[in-house]
Amino acid sequence: MLARLLISSSKLVKNVFVCSLFSPQTNIPFLQNVLSNNQFLNGTVDTQFIDENPDLFNLKPVQNRAQKLLHYLGHVMVNGPTTPIPVKAKPSPIDPVIPPVPLGEPPVGFRDVLLREGPDGFAKAVRAHQGLLLMDTTFRDAHQSLLATRVRTHDLKRIAPFVAHNFSNLFSVENWGGATFDVAMRFLCECPWKRLQELRALMPNVPFQMLLRGANAVGYTNYPDNAVFKFCEVAKENGMDIFRVFDSLNYLPNMLLGMEAAGAAGGVVEAAISYTGDVSDPTRMKYSLDYYLKLADELVKAGTHILCIKDMAGLLKPDSGRLLVASLRDRFPDVPIHVHTHDTAGAGVAAMLACAEAGADIVDVAVDSMAGMTSQPSMGAIVACAKGTKLNTGISLEKVFDYSEYWEVTRGIYAPFDCTATMKSGNSDVYENEIPGGQYTNLHFQAHSMGLGNKFKEVKKAYAEANKLLGDLIKVTPSSKIVGDLAQFMVQNSLTRAEVEERADELSFPLSVVEFLQGHIGIPHGGFPEPFRSKVLKSLPRVEGRPGATLPSMDFQALEKQLQEAYGDEITPEDVMSAAMYPKVFQEFKEFTRTFGPVDCLDTRLFLDGPKIAEEFEVELERGKTLHIKALALGDLNKAGQREVFFELNGQLRSVLVKDTVAMKEMHFHPKALKDVRGQIGAPMPGKVVEVKVKQGQQVEKGQPLCVLSAMKMETVVNSPLSGIVTKIYVTTDSTLEGDDLILEITE
Repeated sequence: MLARLLISSSKLVKNVFVCSLFSPQTNIPFLQNVLSNNQFLNGTVDTQFIDENPDLFNLKPVQNRAQKLLHYLGHVMVNGPTTPIPVKAKPSPIDPVIPPVPLGEPPVGFRDVLLREGPDGFAKAVRAHQGLLLMDTTFRDAHQSLLATRVRTHDLKRIAPFVAHNFSNLFSVENWGGATFDVAMRFLCECPWKRLQELRALMPNVPFQMLLRGANAVGYTNYPDNAVFKFCEVAKENGMDIFRVFDSLNYLPNMLLGMEAAGAAGGVVEAAISYTGDVSDPTRMKYSLDYYLKLADELVKAGTHILCIKDMAGLLKPDSGRLLVASLRDRFPDVPIHVHTHDTAGAGVAAMLACAEAGADIVDVAVDSMAGMTSQPSMGAIVACAKGTKLNTGISLEKVFDYSEYWEVTRGIYAPFDCTATMKSGNSDVYENEIPGGQYTNLHFQAHSMGLGNKFKEVKKAYAEANKLLGDLIKVTPSSKIVGDLAQFMVQNSLTRAEVEERADELSFPLSVVEFLQGHIGIPHGGFPEPFRSKVLKSLPRVEGRPGATLPSMDFQALEKQLQEAYGDEITPEDVMSAAMYPKVFQEFKEFTRTFGPVDCLDTRLFLDGPKIAEEFEVELERGKTLHIKALALGDLNKAGQREVFFELNGQLRSVLVKDTVAMKEMHFHPKALKDVRGQIGAPMPGKVVEVKVKQGQQVEKGQPLCVLSAMKMETVVNSPLSGIVTKIYVTTDSTLEGDDLILEITE
């Protein structure tokens, strides 16, 4: 039929033009346009079809996704995983069984109330609900806490329909925000917005909840106010419902900005009080009951729909929880109360039941096989304990078992990231070090990557000391990262708290610590620690008041134009927001996908470990487009340091050349800095060189920044320990260094 249309078209000139276009690069896109044209599909075409549809010649370039994926698979086969692996463990070879899902639409859930009544009506319905409501953190905080945030959209999508059909009476599913946003691009090589869109399509009935870091949005720094507002707007448009808004210092101006942004977007605002200390201990007065009640007064006055207690480290003991929740309930009888905790010490179930009995409406849980330790309390335990009481959840325990079985097997695929590789049980030492559950495994992973895996006990002790150095902070992202960066810096350089205080004016502190002391994330309760702050900052500028208030508005049109020039016209509003939040990470993500294609199509075992020789598998690029692949052979190393990897793709032989980075590294030797040579400046930690700030022959002063290193989100500025002239530089931007690798030499 198509051939007949082309031959009988009324204009010979157009036909000649069409024929001239038909090269191997253009005929397939042209035919795809024809085959997707509604007029053609409906059979209502005549000889004027081509003349009347000039858009048929809007030819999209061939994406070549299959060859790019082969390149990725070959790269993993030769060089190992593209995402850093903390422990030497292989993904489990066992695939999870997806429990059966009934046909048809899932039952009506709480989201129906939200869509019908709006945020205010939704909050009233929550408060009027009989029984205890649950938020399921399995899709976000549970895997952030247990598996270093590494769970991919691929595995979330497989279980999503089951949750929609069997857990429709959940208050919400937390599935976005926090660390998942940047980790998706940085380590999983997938788009965080696509995750939200795809899960929304599969779970239309359950409210979605995200974690918003106040004025930090989903980043580790402050953004211009309009960027936070725009981010919330785009998140709401993509299916987000409830915004849990917090600030890492409980700094009210930052919280109010985030609350206003979420509310303006039309979302449910859940303002969170970040909890630390112990309100039942009269000797701990900095974060007292009165402190939390006064903060709650301000949040309710600002119009929060729901009030949250965010116990990010699992410090809320049953008596403390009972006291705090009862006090808040007496003060705010009409405001729903939502309690979040971590089960690090093992007291999470008891604490959540105590909070519920004292008047909490909602508590956070994770499905059993993704619960406990640094994750949330067990869903099954809460459901079973509440059954037959006034706290009854209405959730089927049998369905919890099925849900848990899926995650128990899936968790095995993520064995290289599982905290149980080194953490065999809960740890009550959290009451001393106060490490947030969501940070614990990431901190451990970070320690491994910096060569401190065997010193994690020391890192935990240093964490408590670093917290005291910084003035006893509320510790949750990004303030918890600052404390963690300082702790690892102390262990890496064998420094005690006293030595850090004494040498504060000469040490090269992590950039996050310096920026915190400058005031880049806000003002901590009780003020900054002195004289430590002044010794570190010296003459560096300081931010007064709310950091984002003085930042110029972000020009989204200019940013979109810049991205289109770099990556083509198919830049979406979501891409613009990703670039606004994480410019460098987004750039690296786009470059990765340009090279390796849509790796989110691969199953997780292939993504992490690649195929074995002679293994056959299928990859679904999109509905109706499936690749049949077989890994055939791995060639020898050639003189250029490459290996040829052979595949069979849809029955045809294909090969890709892959640079063997391990072999290349073995051929390259980087000199070490000699500790007894004063002018040799070595790397204080393993990492990548982000920026070299000096040139050969340049005069530098003591304390002047020389270069910036980055490792696992931790940036460190290497300062000059002496004044002199830079005689030789041994690194460039993007150089990968081990600890003590020589950076440059200075002659006095």
